[in-house]
Amino acid sequence: MNKIKSKLFRKVNTKTFNVHHKFGGDYKDTRNSKKEIFGQAEGKMSAKKERGLDYTPLYRFLISKVGSDWNDVFSEAKSRLDKDEPIFVIVALKENEKHDFVRIGESSYFSGLYVDNNNILKLCNPDLKAKDMKPFCSCCTHTFNGKLFGTE
Repeated sequence: MNKIKSKLFRKVNTKTFNVHHKFGGDYKDTRNSKKEIFGQAEGKMSAKKERGLDYTPLYRFLISKVGSDWNDVFSEAKSRLDKDEPIFVIVALKENEKHDFVRIGESSYFSGLYVDNNNILKLCNPDLKAKDMKPFCSCCTHTFNGKLFGTE
């Protein structure tokens, strides 16, 4: 039986109240204006922005694969993504890129991962738990690997 695996990203509801996705002016809105704007003289147009993508399913998938062979994990993740850059937001390939945790968005945190010398995916700090985390503000709901923290 041929099973199709789900994608490891999802579109965010961009119509929800107070959801911002770095909207800004585009070149098409400024090219015929009378005043010249820096960068306009060269005729530089930026590529379309990719707004409204959430890679939380990817990060949960990667954390669930801790202890597995990196080549297998990477090939499966890459086949289920639109691009492979989001993988390296949470996974470090070099020693100097390792972080105990990574902040995703405003109030979501995930464990930092790295690939060891034996090509195994591991947690940067396996002892770090949600109860050890401290929120930077009291107005938001903070999560660490999907678990709430700072709501005492």
